[in-house]
Amino acid sequence: MKPSVFNVRVPFEARGDVFLMNTLTDGQLLVSSDVAALLDRYAGAPDSESPSETQDDVSEEERDAVELLREHGFLVESREADRRALDDYMAAARGDASRLNVTVLTTLQCNFACGYCYQGDRDDYNRFADKMTLETAARVADWIADRLDVVRPEQLVLTFFGGEPLLNLPVMYDLAERMWQAALARGVTLHITIITNGLLLTPEVVDRLVPYGLYSVKVTLDGDRDVHNRMRPLRGGQGTFDRIIQNVRQIAGRVKVGIGGNFDETSVDSYPALLDFLMEQPFVDSIVKVNFKPILRTGPAMPKGVLPLLPVDASGKPLNGTCLTSVGAGGGTACDTCAFLDDKMSLLRHETKRRGLPTPDGIHGGPCQVHHKHAYTIGPDGSLYGCPGFTGERAQSVGHIDGRTDSWRERNRDRFERLQPWDQCGDCAFIPVCAGGCLVASHTQLGDMNAPTCHKASFESALISLAQEVAGVSGG
Repeated sequence: MKPSVFNVRVPFEARGDVFLMNTLTDGQLLVSSDVAALLDRYAGAPDSESPSETQDDVSEEERDAVELLREHGFLVESREADRRALDDYMAAARGDASRLNVTVLTTLQCNFACGYCYQGDRDDYNRFADKMTLETAARVADWIADRLDVVRPEQLVLTFFGGEPLLNLPVMYDLAERMWQAALARGVTLHITIITNGLLLTPEVVDRLVPYGLYSVKVTLDGDRDVHNRMRPLRGGQGTFDRIIQNVRQIAGRVKVGIGGNFDETSVDSYPALLDFLMEQPFVDSIVKVNFKPILRTGPAMPKGVLPLLPVDASGKPLNGTCLTSVGAGGGTACDTCAFLDDKMSLLRHETKRRGLPTPDGIHGGPCQVHHKHAYTIGPDGSLYGCPGFTGERAQSVGHIDGRTDSWRERNRDRFERLQPWDQCGDCAFIPVCAGGCLVASHTQLGDMNAPTCHKASFESALISLAQEVAGVSGG
């Protein structure tokens, strides 16, 4: 037997304990240093296809520990078996039919002028940006209903995104009602999530959608009041923070709320003040997720202060594409972990947890929706994409709801289905939770979707936080 390549550990030397985690099995053990040392004794052992074989020098007393380590995946038959298990894990994630995830962009228009957004720096953008029609929405509903019949999931998760999805309420209402009826007729649970800037979020909108399965709303706040108003103004330059907070106060209690935010070097230090502000709000108990991440610059240049992804190889082209502020909430499907700056993410995660607000632990992610066969993103014109990050680039469409068979879309689809960027990650222990990183970043920064983007340092920091939580140790 051999130690799994997916083993990671955090020692607590003062206590003589070691936190062990296997990222493939999610096995987590807090063991004595003697047990960790026992695991290390297998590192130089030859591969064995027999799980019952153990080292000659393992005592009877140690055999129970060996069996525990094997049971949780820390000891494996061979490196080949470990790799087969990874392949099986990725295949199972890709083929999981228990949930059908569909993200619908009701429009690419937006009422904000965020300087870091490709929409915000073009005054005429809304004159030309796509907006879904009711006729297209009806065809989208038929297409999703057909997928329900083919996939037969237990749950349908429908996420409204944009642009600003609330700028197209007729389509949202129409799709929600149609999908509720379709899901009800098939015995499928429907969860609807809205990812919105919050300016148009009202009790009337929420009350209209709750009967049709509205589960959660995610709202973006880019720092405390002053910083948010600088980062996310209206197109006329007016601030938006007070209006958004008032709207969240009014809808809290009607639906679960997620809070997201995008930071750069000029804004990140304002987030602790935002967290303190949230703790004082009457809607704090309605918040189900708080998650912040760095701004991804879109367009031909990356201005000072914008925090890029860390590529594995040469940096390549600058990032561009659609809005990447999606954090999701509750049952949201859009990507939660595709971009973050390691040290700042760790700090903000620590500050969020210290206040008792719910936030992702930074290590349980798994393959994002682009690697899931039954996860779809639909643009305003009915084009299909691998994930929301590609919807600003129609040339990356992988299909269309009308079934058209354009050769270029078919080539895109085939390319997406073959993508395995983690093949270049060697024996990195975090492959099961990272899967090679964000494909949008790989495409735009490196020019190759099969080239991984690496966040190992952030996973290592998140691992330490998780270990401290499990061990009951206070973090620094």
